Amino acid sequence: MRGSDVRSGSLFSYVDLDQRVRADHPLRVIRDVVNAALSDLSADFDALYPPRLGRPSIPPERLLRAMLLQAFYSIRSERQLMERLEFDLLFRWFVGLGVDDAPWDHSSFSTNRDRLLEGDIAAKLLATILAQPKVKRLLSGDHFSVDGTLIDAWASIKSFRKKDGNDQDGDGPGRNAERNFHGEARSNDTHESTTDPDAKLYKKGRGQPAKLCYLGHALMENRNGLAVGGLITTASGYAEREAALALLDQRERARRITLGADKAYDVRQFISDLRARGVTPHIAVDGHIRALAEGLAKPRSTAVDARTTRHAGYAISQRSRKRIEEIFGWIKVSAGLARVKLRGRARVDAAFRLALSAYNLIRLPKLLGAA
Repeated sequence: MRGSDVRSGSLFSYVDLDQRVRADHPLRVIRDVVNAALSDLSADFDALYPPRLGRPSIPPERLLRAMLLQAFYSIRSERQLMERLEFDLLFRWFVGLGVDDAPWDHSSFSTNRDRLLEGDIAAKLLATILAQPKVKRLLSGDHFSVDGTLIDAWASIKSFRKKDGNDQDGDGPGRNAERNFHGEARSNDTHESTTDPDAKLYKKGRGQPAKLCYLGHALMENRNGLAVGGLITTASGYAEREAALALLDQRERARRITLGADKAYDVRQFISDLRARGVTPHIAVDGHIRALAEGLAKPRSTAVDARTTRHAGYAISQRSRKRIEEIFGWIKVSAGLARVKLRGRARVDAAFRLALSAYNLIRLPKLLGAA
């Protein structure tokens, strides 16, 4: 007998959201880890939301769960996230909303999100997730890798103007008027973006276009390729090496460790700083040919000597360090950070660390199952 395509309304509905999510769904494992981490952050939430008169805010626990879902499912905007919460029972279950609870207005969600990002909650969430006992045993305490990537700023190249304001063009039709900067010498010393002053004009290498961007840096442990640290810096030629040292200094260690990196880190001062910190530099050798004069050239002198390269562990680190590109690829393509939709270094830094937490969480169901 063919069923009828007629929707019949019901006066009452008894829906248990937990029963609507299958028992082996990966979000069940992720939600347990996230809830344990959020419970440990309760004191930090109390400090961020002091008791006062007025309407209660969106609970920060639900706010962070919703932000993680936005990264998991590549949802482009807060408006789309609220629409998804309206009808998706899986989203409601993960965030903690009941069937009859109304989702928040997208503007209220954005306001509460910005308030949360202004604190140090994103960095603490990453550290708290990694500190969970069942997650901590997955991490290597001896072997790490570091790298950096460009994060495009939410600012147009037209907004890169002289700081003294002497390059204002005539107003054209509409808000996106023409901007003639051909033949104009521009640098970060004399110019800055009127949209996002923290963004800097930078290019990754020769032949690459210069863009307004930030540099994102990640520290990865080599056993399972999980991100154990990260930060955002303003783009410069020294930022990657300075950020690597900063990430190492944030970690407590009682014994010597190894650090893998690409050839951009093959600099004598950086390797000397690593050795002074008790870190073995498993850095890729930068052996490009340097031109001296017409018809004369020689390989660049590397700072990585045979004390390091003769060990079998050096070759292992060179293979393992490339997994950090998987982290950058995921947070750019899936988490939407190829071009960040926030302005200001502090907010971009918080969004970057939250994306690192999301990357670790999507890896955990399979890693914990294998363990």
